[in-house]
Amino acid sequence: MTSVDLNSDLGEGYGAYACGDDAAILGIVTSANVACGLHAGDPEIMARTFALAKARGVAVGAHPGFPDLWGFGRRRMPFSPDEIERLVAYQIGAAQALAAYAGHRITYVKAHGALANVAAEERPVADAIARAVRAVDRDLALLAIALTAQVPAGEACGLEVHQEIFADRGYTPTGLLIPRSQPGAMITDAGEAADRVLRMVEAGAILTADGRTLPTPIRSICVHGDSAHAVATARAVRTRLEGAGVTLAPFRP
Repeated sequence: MTSVDLNSDLGEGYGAYACGDDAAILGIVTSANVACGLHAGDPEIMARTFALAKARGVAVGAHPGFPDLWGFGRRRMPFSPDEIERLVAYQIGAAQALAAYAGHRITYVKAHGALANVAAEERPVADAIARAVRAVDRDLALLAIALTAQVPAGEACGLEVHQEIFADRGYTPTGLLIPRSQPGAMITDAGEAADRVLRMVEAGAILTADGRTLPTPIRSICVHGDSAHAVATARAVRTRLEGAGVTLAPFRP
């Protein structure tokens, strides 16, 4: 029987500002990628998110991004690979500390937004992220965008690497995410997203916007937690997969 993880990017509010319905999402997903305070999040939000995830039996990972609160970490910033390595190490440490404070444990790392997109295409940046993970805790797994430079970078560092696909994003012919500024980037219909995810899991492949099939291992599925349709999409994906006999379980408990 096929087993996959269902993850979401959470803890992305800041101070008095909320972002998404984390409590509802944590009742659906099996893993939560928690913002570490630079693109979103703060110590209060991180501690609450980790505590609620523990109570719900949800695994947690660090979700480091560019230091860009104004742009929600979705703008490319001109940091060198060495600077990125230290930025990521800094954020993993913050996540580990707040998870421990809440009685939970970080088991993996997943890059956020523009940082993840740069690392998908540029091997030196992917290597920097992998080195940061290894330096802080070589027992942490790397959750990598499927079929991108993140995968060989993590493997070269000796990390346990798991590949993910996205329920609510469209793919280019080469398997990269369609930029959010372009048509087809976002899949907002929950039913459509769920049906598409099941097709990809059953095929063991990414389905691109132009109809191509790109074979890849699929260990985790992401639903972005900040969108208005996040809860409906996550619930539809889980229901559709379980209805087809797919087991939902964290890839790294």
